Amino acid sequence: MSVSASVRRLTAAAGVAAAVVGTAALPASAADHHSDRAHYRTVVISDVQHDSRGRYDRSDRSMNREWVDITNNGRRAVNLDRWTLSDRDGHTYTFRHVRLDGRQTVRVHTGYGRDTRYDLFWDRRASVWDADRDTATLRNDHGRFIDDVSWGGHRH
Repeated sequence: MSVSASVRRLTAAAGVAAAVVGTAALPASAADHHSDRAHYRTVVISDVQHDSRGRYDRSDRSMNREWVDITNNGRRAVNLDRWTLSDRDGHTYTFRHVRLDGRQTVRVHTGYGRDTRYDLFWDRRASVWDADRDTATLRNDHGRFIDDVSWGGHRH
């Protein structure tokens, strides 16, 4: 075999190897990018207590044992003004004048109460979250999806 034929075969083999490596690296790169985006979400629904626990009697005490925690996992404060928290039946809580500091959690209770830095109250006399199946959805002030948490059966 001549030297030029060997060089051509090595060059061709190197080209095929580069194409294979490049193709294999593409999905990994895309997967890394996707997981970075998921990890980047700073405001999330961190916990839900959809069952008021104990005797259900529509009292403030019973209604306030039903709640959703919203957590800012980032370092910077986030203005939640006009963000919404809703269930699959369309019951919607709108945040008013709420600033969520970095690494802070605020709890949204269903019943009546006085808003504080860590506890907000929906001021409802009836349960919002279905105990057997529901979805809590958080949207920003532009109506864009931020996070959701579902329990019970799957949504169809």
